[in-house]
Amino acid sequence: MKSKHLLLVVLLINVQVGLAVAQGKLSDYQNAEALNGLMQKKIYNAPANVQWLSAAQQYFYTKRTAGGLEFIRFNPKGYAKTPAFDQERFATALSAWAKEKIKANDLPILMPVMSNDGQTLKFTYKTEPLSCDLNSYTLNKAPSVSGRDRHEGRTTSPDGKWIGYVKNFNIYISDASDSGKTYQLSKDGISGHHYSPYLYWSPDSKKLAGYKVKSPKPRLTYLIESSPTDQLQPKLRSRIYAKPGDSLDQFSPSLFLIETKKQIPVDNSAIPEQFNLTEPVWRKDSRAFTYEYNKRGHQQYSVMEVNVAGISRELIREESKTFITYSRKKYRFDLADGNEIIWASERDGWNHLYLFDRNGQLKNQITKGNWVMRRVIKVNEKERWIIFEGSGMEKDQDPYFIQYYKINLDGSGLKKLTWENGNHMATFNEDYSAFIDVYSRADQPATTVWRDGRTGKVLQELEKSDISPLLNTGWKLPEVFSAKGRDGETDIWGMIIRPRNFDPTKKYPVIEYIYAGPHDSFVPKNFIADQAVALHELAELGFIVVQCDGMGTSNRSKAFHDVCWQNLKDAGFPDRIAFIKAAAKKYPYMDLNKVGIYGSSAGGQSSLGALLFHPEFYKVAVSSSGCHDNRMDKIWWNEQWMGYPIGPQYAASSNVDHAANLQGKLLLILGELDENVDPSSTMQVMNKLIKANKNFDFLIVPGMGHSIGGDYGEHKRRDFFVKHLLGVEPPEWNWKPEITVPKP
Repeated sequence: MKSKHLLLVVLLINVQVGLAVAQGKLSDYQNAEALNGLMQKKIYNAPANVQWLSAAQQYFYTKRTAGGLEFIRFNPKGYAKTPAFDQERFATALSAWAKEKIKANDLPILMPVMSNDGQTLKFTYKTEPLSCDLNSYTLNKAPSVSGRDRHEGRTTSPDGKWIGYVKNFNIYISDASDSGKTYQLSKDGISGHHYSPYLYWSPDSKKLAGYKVKSPKPRLTYLIESSPTDQLQPKLRSRIYAKPGDSLDQFSPSLFLIETKKQIPVDNSAIPEQFNLTEPVWRKDSRAFTYEYNKRGHQQYSVMEVNVAGISRELIREESKTFITYSRKKYRFDLADGNEIIWASERDGWNHLYLFDRNGQLKNQITKGNWVMRRVIKVNEKERWIIFEGSGMEKDQDPYFIQYYKINLDGSGLKKLTWENGNHMATFNEDYSAFIDVYSRADQPATTVWRDGRTGKVLQELEKSDISPLLNTGWKLPEVFSAKGRDGETDIWGMIIRPRNFDPTKKYPVIEYIYAGPHDSFVPKNFIADQAVALHELAELGFIVVQCDGMGTSNRSKAFHDVCWQNLKDAGFPDRIAFIKAAAKKYPYMDLNKVGIYGSSAGGQSSLGALLFHPEFYKVAVSSSGCHDNRMDKIWWNEQWMGYPIGPQYAASSNVDHAANLQGKLLLILGELDENVDPSSTMQVMNKLIKANKNFDFLIVPGMGHSIGGDYGEHKRRDFFVKHLLGVEPPEWNWKPEITVPKP
């Protein structure tokens, strides 16, 4: 039976690849649906879940082969690869637990993690966390991780003699001995201006730090669950959800001496208008504690230190005329108990590392150049070197590719540990003397090697990914493409996806998938069969699908990033349009008279914005779960990029305020239970569109949260593009019998 199904699929593929048939028909929908199944489990020998087992001195990883899913242990001594455990015995044990037959070569487990001694495997089966003893192959429920004691309102001093807690808005300590004698350390806490229950003991147990918190009345937002599963009547939900411009908690660092039971006054005059303070961290010698201060507006970020006399001083101040990307790029490492500080900054126009002394004086810049330090992997204090991830240093490569480097703390001795043209992901052993490196590109499957951690020399090739089964389905590699952006100089990188039955003699409408959130970059750099947003499936209906990262997104220069500042409506559109036009110049089969766009969340804002601000180029848009006015969305994300206080820039970027400018065809998709973006944002757009007598389509999905629309929304999105870009009436859902293509 399976062979007949496989033959049917192969025949279908051959017909579709061999003939240039009309697009948007039922068969194309069936091909798109079939492709999802065909793409599954077709990439062989691409390691995942790579882990170093320090006690066993071996590596563990998983990979899929023609024979199924395999679990591997790699012993660097002798470069030997062996099965990580007996999969037949494991499958037998799991079958007994699950009360269903489970195949040894296709274990349905998620997030496998091997213990450091290689004796236990933790994993998730369905939604249940389990562990397996690999000696006896007995299964048990994995123990839940208990929270830290102080999160439960009581925290014990390091010497075990005292218990700190908050009662009646104030801080108390109790003798941990049988006497249980209690002392009240603070006396000024009241409702609305209380002490936080999160308390921080000094290592010597002689001091206690905490925060006094002035709390405004929180903003509540509301959701109506129209169709609950447990009752007929709808439910009203509420949650705390701060929006731009709202009042925030203000924190006052506080210090207490245990021996005298006294509160030491702390000078907090240097930390006004807080967006947030981080948790206090004591120096190891208990001389002081530090915390980090993020000033409202995200243009000043400081490292503060408070000594035991209550004297505050600013160790490092980071300032920007636009924004500081505290949520993604901030990095700090204190050496020798604060004698020096490693700090990440974009002060020279690129994200790099700097070394400061204990008084906050700059000693030297550690990394430097027109490239980006992405992430610190290891700081070796004794030998004074750093291993880090960087992007953009290698010429003639995609500037987003992660490569690994080693450098001394004084900025000397920069050494490349990887260099091949691809996006690298390293897993080091415990002394960083060697590592497994898995690298690939969107258009090139993974190569896995074992490398020397000092020189980067390849010691052994471990795996070479095989995608021939995927290519045999007719699936086409995405094309990595770059073009000059709005300034005619900066390279914009992205990819182009074509359908399996692509015919260069035909004209194809173009659809862009957009997500332009400034917090990151989004075009995939590793090899994958398809994204969660199913770009290859969409292409099957008869489209060329593109994705790129325009200016205003992250992981390039500060100037590249700053384009988004107080200007989220820009969304990199001048660069995106230039990118698509350059592709169409090279490939005339791309029909730029029929360009569509879609996205979700910030991409939902941008996809509608395409029709409002660039209707000369974009003609059809599908917008899901959109943040259509940045005053309506979560405070941290929007104030970081749009600024504080709230000003006219918010209205300038608002889809609501510009809804009357709508041109083209629009479909709005919304989940009624969206807890990420207030659903009222989409409803307010609709209100303005209706008042402006604009024609548009709308889908609300009961019970759905923040989403691109789910399966139903995906179907509606495909129909919308087929109808308005291909000019074909989509297949009728209700009366035409659905024909499915069996999966092999």
